[in-house]
Amino acid sequence: MRKPLPLIGTPSASHPGGRSALTCRFRCGDACFQEVPNTSSNEYVGDVIAKAVGRRSMMRAAAAVTVVAAAGSATVAGARPASAAPEASGASAAGSAGRKKPGHGSRAARGLRFDAVAPNTADTVTVPDGYRQNVVVRWGDPILRGAPAFDPEKQTAASQAGQFGYNNDFLALLPVPGERHRQLLVANHEYTDEVLMFRDYDPENPTRRQVEVGWAAHGLGVVVVEEDRRTGALTAVPRHHLNRRVTATTEFRLTGPAAGSPLLRTSADRTGRKVLGTLNNCSGGTTPWGTTLHGEENFNQYFANGTRATDKRYGLGAGATERKWERFDDRFDVAREPNESHRFGYVVELDPYDPHSTPRKRTALGRFKHEGATVRLTDDGRPVVYTGDDERFDYFYKFVGSKRMRKGSSRAVREHNLSLLDEGTLYVARLTGDSPAIEIDGTGKLPADGEFDGAGEWIPLATATARGAVSHVAGMSADEVFVFTRLAGDKVGATKMDRPEDIEPSPVTGKVYVALTNNANRGVGANAPADEANPRNANKHGHILELTEHRGRAESTRFGWSLFLVAGDPDDPATYFAGFPKDAVSPISCPDNVAFDPHGNLWISTDGNQLGSHDGLFGVATRGERRGELKQFLTVPTGAETCGPLVQDRRVLVAVQHPGEISGATVEKPASTWPDGPGRIVRPAVVAVWRKDGEDIGV
Repeated sequence: MRKPLPLIGTPSASHPGGRSALTCRFRCGDACFQEVPNTSSNEYVGDVIAKAVGRRSMMRAAAAVTVVAAAGSATVAGARPASAAPEASGASAAGSAGRKKPGHGSRAARGLRFDAVAPNTADTVTVPDGYRQNVVVRWGDPILRGAPAFDPEKQTAASQAGQFGYNNDFLALLPVPGERHRQLLVANHEYTDEVLMFRDYDPENPTRRQVEVGWAAHGLGVVVVEEDRRTGALTAVPRHHLNRRVTATTEFRLTGPAAGSPLLRTSADRTGRKVLGTLNNCSGGTTPWGTTLHGEENFNQYFANGTRATDKRYGLGAGATERKWERFDDRFDVAREPNESHRFGYVVELDPYDPHSTPRKRTALGRFKHEGATVRLTDDGRPVVYTGDDERFDYFYKFVGSKRMRKGSSRAVREHNLSLLDEGTLYVARLTGDSPAIEIDGTGKLPADGEFDGAGEWIPLATATARGAVSHVAGMSADEVFVFTRLAGDKVGATKMDRPEDIEPSPVTGKVYVALTNNANRGVGANAPADEANPRNANKHGHILELTEHRGRAESTRFGWSLFLVAGDPDDPATYFAGFPKDAVSPISCPDNVAFDPHGNLWISTDGNQLGSHDGLFGVATRGERRGELKQFLTVPTGAETCGPLVQDRRVLVAVQHPGEISGATVEKPASTWPDGPGRIVRPAVVAVWRKDGEDIGV
């Protein structure tokens, strides 16, 4: 059952999804306590599934049991002991029929051969036996020439602009040409938590200095890191010529079909092509041509006095903001600058190899709360970008480029590749199912075919070319589609989902995995009840959808889908782990960011664990007889979220975001002492993990 909503500001209040009230205030502007922005009449997944009349065979139904509508109680324990009776799955997945059940004594999937970390509440990063770790770089560490050492009592905008930013999220590691044992670390700095940054912070009366430090702590960071070949540790190389900080006041270019539109023009930028800063960068991706992508997510919370229907659809509040930035810069006040908010909510592309380049906001990928952006190529070399809109009952999208990537390193080749995301077609997903209405009754009972699955289509919204853009949405211009993409999705009947977050195509199989973090509103009041693709009411644990493009072609306009993982305590019959025995997996709650290791295993970081333990990082096999085998690799400290997972052959990196972010915590009364111990300010940081013997992870 859903818990009653706590009062905002209550020290012990915990928001839906397990986040503290403090996290919800500063990260997303209490989005879960606002009205759902999507008030369209579009069908929910369950509605369209209930209308379907197709039926598959019942070959796998014998392995299934009834799925309860609500998640069960938490059990803080490690992987289930072999003596526990295995539970039948609550779903079935394509390809699992006839699979031999793995013996408990057999070896784990390659890449997952480590002792699972037990769920815990330790104020540290906990890793498996036989592994070591170190802090690579933390908030405030100087990375640019001339930047001073971090002093929490003497923070200035100038010093922060030369130091590693706050609340690291997405991570990428790229090679540094000509420098052995060095890599280029690129990180998002999603948001600031001023009550944990400044002593005696007054949220009703922030000072200009504090606001300007906050501007400088947002954005992106680029820093070269070096491996210690003796110990395996990874450390930052300050003052390297490739190091860079991008902040909320850095100049960006708006590119693509909406660039120059009257919808993007402001008093400071009459061209509609130049914007200052990037905000709330959550996850992202790397491109085959050597750049990085960064998704602007909860940008709405930075803009005050939004009163238009489009403002409401994007979650802009009608009053003052939490940080009160509008007091210090009119561009954050919609009443004074109505178009400034239209210049945020895009995917940003950065060239990390050119510290003097101007980052670009790609309007062709649409405007919404981008969790991230991941890229694959079509067989003929055109980019396909997947991205989710992290909101309850919102949509996920795909962009298919029309220009082919070129190989080479010349300036002409690089400039060509930097234009690939400006031309192509933007699509939104519509899902259908294959079970008759009588079998989708809202109780969670499996349909007769024994699996939650169906088909889908990519609906075109608009196409951008070098000659202009064409809208495919009746009643909307191309500019409107790319600036008000949510409304375009509403009009074409896209399928409402449970917070689509990170989306990642497998480099091994080509299948696409969509993390749906949670949705406590499902089945509550007038909201849509549990259905085939969302098998629980008050879905507080989330699930992962596996998508297969038609004929394996990335540019296809059709796909099949099935539920790969239904998260929660394995003792809860509502959970499902791709058919793997549930007595042999780790409990998991609220999947957020996902990544792949070199063996094709999916790695999942969590945000807002509802099982009574800290968030963590998990690996799960996606194929073979051990498909669905899920093991916890690490946990993060008190109040922290696991972000930006990156899994290499011999190293795992995670971004430990907002440690100590517990309701009631302040600089004076910290809830965590990580990473530097008692008496030191809590600092978000990047952590590297490796095997003591120097061998590959999990083999």
